[in-house]
This record gives sequence, structure tokens and C-alpha cells, in this order.
Amino acid sequence: MPLDISARPIFARCLARSAAISERKGGDAYRRRLLAGLTGRVVEVGAGSGINFHHYPRGVAEVLAVEPEANLRAMAAAASREAPVPVRVVPGLAEALPAPDASADAGVSAGLLCSVPDPAAALAELARVIRPGGELRFFEHVVSPRPRAASFQRGLDASGVWASAMGGCHTSRETEAAIARAGFRIESIERFTFRPTLLDLPVAPKILGRARRS
Repeated sequence: MPLDISARPIFARCLARSAAISERKGGDAYRRRLLAGLTGRVVEVGAGSGINFHHYPRGVAEVLAVEPEANLRAMAAAASREAPVPVRVVPGLAEALPAPDASADAGVSAGLLCSVPDPAAALAELARVIRPGGELRFFEHVVSPRPRAASFQRGLDASGVWASAMGGCHTSRETEAAIARAGFRIESIERFTFRPTLLDLPVAPKILGRARRS
């Protein structure tokens, strides 16, 4: 999700439509697995249009959903009213979350770490707000394990064309390693390819899993 505080209505509509298509073509199953078993207070960073909200299990006491883009935030607020758990949608940046230290039992990052300017800073903030022993759930696209595909991704990132069109998205980030460097112990991880549309080709390699806050 884009962490640019300015309003970007065209991008917001495109992102929301893409998320809805992904959901219909199998993304819903991944999102259910992402959130399964969560309890207590959760902070979701880069909530976008609120596509995750209806997948939260009823054991969750509250979701603090952080989204900086105004149009996406309005969509998320509408989605929150249909959620099975309480959701509070607020403005904020991944690098400066509006939450006290150790105030969340879990954090959720879905399609976030590709687009933040500084993934290490965003993960450090998640580590700050998640209590020791709490969980980080992640569903992100990453650099391909295939050398030729990874080379294509890196070239695309170097050109700046994809990032400019896609809200700062980088296709070749090594997110699993970044999560581990931030003080999280990865407990489970799935690696797979998911490409609901042709436009998703550069971002098809995905990881989904959970990590424990040290």
C-alpha cells in the first residue's frame, strides 16, 4: 500500500479494483490464512481499501487500521462497518505508527513492504508497537528465486517506471530477510506464485507467514 499522505484518487481506485479482482480469483483464501487464529488487539499497516477486514476472526478484540491515503482510508472506513470485529481506521505512516509501544498483540503487513520508502524503518515501528512475544503476519510479494525473473524485476525497479505507476511499489525486495533483521523470528512461511491478472506478472512471487516478536 502506498504510504504517501497526499490524496491520489486515480491510484486509489485502481488499487481497490485490483484488490477486489485478486479476492475473487483466490486471494480470499490467502487472506483467510494470513489472519487465521489472531486474537486480541491487532495493528494493520497500509490497510488500503479494507480488503482484509471481513477475514478477521472473531477472537480479535480490535483492529487499528492505518492508511495514509485519504481515498483508500474512506473506502476502508466503509468496509470497517461490515467487519465481524471492531475496526478503527486512522491516518498514519508506516514509519511513525499512531500507537503506543507494545500496545498490539499482533501486526499485519499485506502488500505494504514493497512500497514503503524504508522497509527497515517500517518493520522497526511494527516491532515497537507489537508486544514482546506477539506476532507479525505478512503477505507480501518478493524478488523471484529464478535468476532471470529476478533480473527482470531489478531492471524494472531501476527504471522507476513501475514504481511511478504503482504507488512506489518495488518488485524485487528481499522481504523475508528484512523481517528477520528487524528482530522477528519467522515461525512459518509459504512461498508461491499468485498472478490473478497479467499486470501481476512482475509481482507474482509471494510469501505468506508469521513471525514472532523477540
